[in-house]
Amino acid sequence: MNGQQDAFAPPRPQAGHARRVRAPRSSRWVGGNDFRLLENGEEFFPRVFEAIRGARREVLLETFILFDDKIGRGLHAALLEAAGRGAEVHVLVDGFGSPDLPPQFIASLVQAGVHFRVFDPGGRRLFGQRLNVLRRMHRKIVVVDGELAFIGGINYSADHVADYGPEAKQDWAVEVRGPIVAQIQRFAQCAVLPRGEDRRARLRAPLPQLPAAGGADAIFVTRDNEVHTTAIEHHYRIALRAARERVVIANAYFFPGWRLVRALRRAAARGVRVSLILQGEPDMPIVKTAARLLYDHLLRAGVHIYEYCDRPLHGKVAVVDREWATVGSSNLDPLSLSLNLEANVVIRDAGFNALLHRRLERLMEESCTRVEPEPQGAFEGLRLLRGYCIYHLVRWFPSWAGWLPRHRPVISLVGPEHAGGSQG
Repeated sequence: MNGQQDAFAPPRPQAGHARRVRAPRSSRWVGGNDFRLLENGEEFFPRVFEAIRGARREVLLETFILFDDKIGRGLHAALLEAAGRGAEVHVLVDGFGSPDLPPQFIASLVQAGVHFRVFDPGGRRLFGQRLNVLRRMHRKIVVVDGELAFIGGINYSADHVADYGPEAKQDWAVEVRGPIVAQIQRFAQCAVLPRGEDRRARLRAPLPQLPAAGGADAIFVTRDNEVHTTAIEHHYRIALRAARERVVIANAYFFPGWRLVRALRRAAARGVRVSLILQGEPDMPIVKTAARLLYDHLLRAGVHIYEYCDRPLHGKVAVVDREWATVGSSNLDPLSLSLNLEANVVIRDAGFNALLHRRLERLMEESCTRVEPEPQGAFEGLRLLRGYCIYHLVRWFPSWAGWLPRHRPVISLVGPEHAGGSQG
């Protein structure tokens, strides 16, 4: 980066800006991959920590949330072990999602040689509220030695494991092997490597040709605020237009734009069974309120809606027909579809599709309440008017998202001088 900046101070104007990512991404399917579905922290964290501890050359990690709790400390220990054996370790956390990490937590990583960066620290506050709420780095990616990757919606916090209690989150991620990992690695390198000749040389080098690890085709798809502004939504809409049998979408924060709503309605009108699993016990009440504004419009089109009530739903997954699936960080709401930096993997594999579909079916059968259409009543005209207004509100999203505050985010490298001075 152009200089270093204390991650605990407001951004300085001369600090380097977040760089435009030029990693090779394509809408073409890449074959020969293997995907392992990981449900909740009980399956995810042991696999990630084991992979990081075993790293020989490189660890690249991006996350929205990293907390100093038992999960964060488990990751901390794995990163220290990898760096101690000589692996080059890069960590990028979001300044809004991870605002309160203790100085000693970061200092011990930096002193061990970990390159620790914060995306848009944004220390300014107004009436106690942080102002850097928009255009966050919401991705959750890990790449180890350029051979193994993890991608999904799970953050590094204790509320992703069941013993956290009733507020423990339901979520998914995938472990990835095969040629698509080369694209994920190059993308992550673009996000975390400092500017300079070494970075340019590494990014100009041809992508590694990784051996086939399985029979799954895949596309690595990301969303940014420069070039790929609607890429993830675009892949959803392609799959919905092609759907002939079934669609199941489990998404925590659901308030999509009119094009995606229209695609859901049209699929249902063709006879496709379209099922949505949404939050019934949300971590933020406004989430359920916003989603319910669309219920009538979708239910009347034949879409089936299920509210997951066991605990907060945090997942961002979907299956379409018998092969297509996606897992990643992107919600189907204005923040993810129009403002945040996101990453999903789109998978074409019958075996993976069947496994994820079984998991989602189990959720609908055992842990969800099905939403029924409201009966017609004396205020039917007002209800229809409400639905009309809501529909046209989402119709103009994401156009209005571009009116919201915009700036070029800063990526701040925590240097040894800051790490050393922040102990005690």
